[in-house]
Amino acid sequence: MAVDSRTRFWLTIFLGMMTAIAPLSTDMYLPALPEAQAAFGVSTSLVQMTLTMTTLGMALGQILAGPLSDLIGRRRPLLIGMFVFIGATVGCVFAADIYFFLFFRFCAGFAGASGIVIARAIARDVCAGAELTRFFAVLMMVNGFAPIIAPVIGGQILLFANWRATFVLLTLIGVFLAGATLIYRETLPKEQRSANMTDSLRKFPVLLRDRYFLGHCLLQCFVFGAFFSYLSGSSFVFQNVYGVSPQVYSMIFAVIGAGLLLAGILPARLAGRVPDIIMLKYAVLVPLAGSALLLLGFCFSAPLAVVLILLFLTVVPLSVMGAASFSLALSRQGKNAGSASALIGCFSMLLGACMMPVVGIAGDHTAIPMGIVMLVGYGLGVLVFYGMISSDHL
Repeated sequence: MAVDSRTRFWLTIFLGMMTAIAPLSTDMYLPALPEAQAAFGVSTSLVQMTLTMTTLGMALGQILAGPLSDLIGRRRPLLIGMFVFIGATVGCVFAADIYFFLFFRFCAGFAGASGIVIARAIARDVCAGAELTRFFAVLMMVNGFAPIIAPVIGGQILLFANWRATFVLLTLIGVFLAGATLIYRETLPKEQRSANMTDSLRKFPVLLRDRYFLGHCLLQCFVFGAFFSYLSGSSFVFQNVYGVSPQVYSMIFAVIGAGLLLAGILPARLAGRVPDIIMLKYAVLVPLAGSALLLLGFCFSAPLAVVLILLFLTVVPLSVMGAASFSLALSRQGKNAGSASALIGCFSMLLGACMMPVVGIAGDHTAIPMGIVMLVGYGLGVLVFYGMISSDHL
């Protein structure tokens, strides 16, 4: 579907906001994790489960939302998802028990998944080739603004309100996104939609038998697993191990988020001049080296400044990896874009959801588990890249 430059501009803003649901739902809440732990009187691993349930909901929700958008179009599933997200987030505000809170966090993630997966499918509706890479890169940049501002907002909220106020703000964001969805014009014509839901679901085994596509799914799985271990562990590492305040932690997180945002410029600038596969190669090799040095730094109690430099080097290339991998994976899928986006999106969050409680298994005063999980994740990502992806481009 061809769109003019003005429509594409507003569409980019709209899709960027939709994909920002994930970092907004997790990153804004990160500075409040220790306070929420104290409020509920639970262990570190259990309070980190609140992040796990959100991420798991987002992973599984994409499996439903992607095929559904191939069947009935992009707009209606988005709107339904936003309304459920609003209701679930309100539930988080009033949940008095950790287990009710976990339930509502899962529901919010499940509903918010519609924005993540359908945004990528819409990008595939309107772009192809190098233009698709540029579009994904711009989305990563718009989306990258959320990790910068979200923890800063979350940290400032704690200065004058308790941690539940974070979810009041998330509810208002959901209302705004629902309003934006009402304005959005459908980008998937009826003649290009799937015949029925069964037809959409049958695409999953076909896609998973595609070795190249499965390689991208596994790459996203391992790399984002490493990234989500950073998300769940960094709050305790910086506040409990290095003794910084929630506000200072939010600024540290924001600086790394700014790096993610700036790194997102590279794919947009280099698309069409540097092959996506080359960008992807260095976007997995650099974090592997960075995570190895980071683990050594944790083992030998490196100063905070050194840890910050190594963490920056390890996390920031994620923007390049995401844009290049998504573009390479979806560029071959055509009308299966919704289902393909759902699968790769699910893989990108599934391992991260499982790893979040593992990071806190040794308690909240050690950084070693986070370092180990990050190194293993990036290491497996590099193995998948060379074993299943790069060989297809020789």
